[in-house]
Amino acid sequence: MQIINGQIFLEEVPVTTLAATYGTPTYVYEENRIRANFRRALAAFRKYYDDFRFFYAIKANNNLAVANILRQEGAGIDAASVNEILLAQKLGLGGEDVMFSGNFLSDDDIRQGLESGVIFNLDDISLLPRVIKLGRPEFLSFRVNPGYGKSEVGDFVTNAGPGAKFGVHPDQVMDAYRLAKEAGVKRFGAHMMPGSCIRDPEYFRFITELLMDIIGHAARELDINFDFIDLGGGLGIPYKHEDHLLDIEKAASLVADVFQKKIAEYGLKPPRLMMEPARYFVGDAGYILGQVHAIKDSYSRIIGTDVSMNILARPAMYGSYHHIYVNGREDEPRTKVGLCGQVCENTDFWVRDRELPSGIALNDIIVVENAGAYGYAMSYQYNGRLKPAEVLVNGKQHWLIRERETIEDLVRNVTVPKHLQR
Repeated sequence: MQIINGQIFLEEVPVTTLAATYGTPTYVYEENRIRANFRRALAAFRKYYDDFRFFYAIKANNNLAVANILRQEGAGIDAASVNEILLAQKLGLGGEDVMFSGNFLSDDDIRQGLESGVIFNLDDISLLPRVIKLGRPEFLSFRVNPGYGKSEVGDFVTNAGPGAKFGVHPDQVMDAYRLAKEAGVKRFGAHMMPGSCIRDPEYFRFITELLMDIIGHAARELDINFDFIDLGGGLGIPYKHEDHLLDIEKAASLVADVFQKKIAEYGLKPPRLMMEPARYFVGDAGYILGQVHAIKDSYSRIIGTDVSMNILARPAMYGSYHHIYVNGREDEPRTKVGLCGQVCENTDFWVRDRELPSGIALNDIIVVENAGAYGYAMSYQYNGRLKPAEVLVNGKQHWLIRERETIEDLVRNVTVPKHLQR
């Protein structure tokens, strides 16, 4: 994003052009920023450990145009559900290019996961007998809960530690791999999720060491090796302008150093090192364009826009912060106002006492920053408010990559019994 003479541009396209062409609310993604984010991180990790690969956690942004950018850059896909395996297949990816890390799986989930031939990453030891019954995989991984987790975007998304629902308890890891080996599994991987949106490089060293000690003991005791060790995601971005960037170079250096030391300590054959971020790649490359539709002066001044909680759920769900710009007014004095959407819920009053340009007026275009991850993917239909369009920009070019929903989409799968039609 850039501001030139007061006007906001996404790459080289004015937001006024995008709003006029596609309407609002609309998600817009900067292709070149996605590529730059991926290349920066990949170069950092491969500098310190050659056999390194990223998988993209497609749950964060499942638009196939966005995912294809990362596929072109060399990413595999981290799938949290069978349908995300199918999305990966639409990208032309399968087999060991896809990691299936579902949790609390049904028998149908297990069967379809096995049939797909992707890497099966089990969330709990209790799933193993059901997997073996339905079809023994040659290659199996377990998701380890290392007993500690961290999040900079709220406790709800810590994803590891005693309060998380994910992963094998450290005390059960040895038994998990023993049972898998006894069942005839020949190849093994290990996985964890360290947390969410972390910008402290030292934390990644700490949590990598924790995981390596857990699985290193299992490997030595059971005489097994790992084809890969996946450190999960968690690479963070700053949401507030005063927040610091993650020093990705330092994080990569610290992780690689402790990783290689632990490989030597436990006598492991050097495995592939993997991670599966999403937010780091696409979070700061995505924006929402909205429009001011009403201004209310009541107990406070409230700016009403078409960016509602069904368009961007994170602030209502987590209290998350997203910076907001007003096109053409960023040089104006600021005043504290609230900002809300059009949904009939008070949680849709998702910005309170925020300093925005004092001259904000009807029909102004607002730009919501850092909306590329867990934005559109978490949007939903409520109050008859439909899901927005998605657009990709590259230089001066722009493309519609998902159409705006219509009322027909709201009723497409609804059937009214005949006795209710008269």
